[in-house]
Amino acid sequence: MTTDLIFKLLKSCFGQKVMEINLNDQPRSIEITSQENRELFTFLRDNNQLYFDMLSSITGIDNGPEVNTMELIYNLYSIPFDSHLMVKIKLEDRESPIAPTVSDIWKTANWHEREIFDLLGIRFEGHPDLRRILLPSDWEGHPLRKDDVLQKRYHGIKVDY
Repeated sequence: MTTDLIFKLLKSCFGQKVMEINLNDQPRSIEITSQENRELFTFLRDNNQLYFDMLSSITGIDNGPEVNTMELIYNLYSIPFDSHLMVKIKLEDRESPIAPTVSDIWKTANWHEREIFDLLGIRFEGHPDLRRILLPSDWEGHPLRKDDVLQKRYHGIKVDY
């Protein structure tokens, strides 16, 4: 199925829930609200015409305090149809960003979501084991946030770059 047909199918099934379609992105992308992600992602995985059976990656982006938003970008792949799709979600509450987990839809999301939580502080509601994955559990802050202040010491050891 071509990308244009995928977009038409999503628009006909989800209407205004698909906020934007970007044909210039590579792979082509759609933007949805975080409240709609579970329903839409389940559809993308289970629909016989689409069958996006693989979540390649999830990327978290901090747009900075000036814009006051964060984003999640999901890269999906359909192995049988050799088709790619990028799904973007903008999180408006930068101070305490929350999105529903997709770790029960694609098991690989478990580790991606933990990494995003660890480095950006985005919480994934319903995640089975949301805890730090790269930094120590008692680390203060989230180092990829644009307004993060690096702690001076960690257990008496100077943290300086």
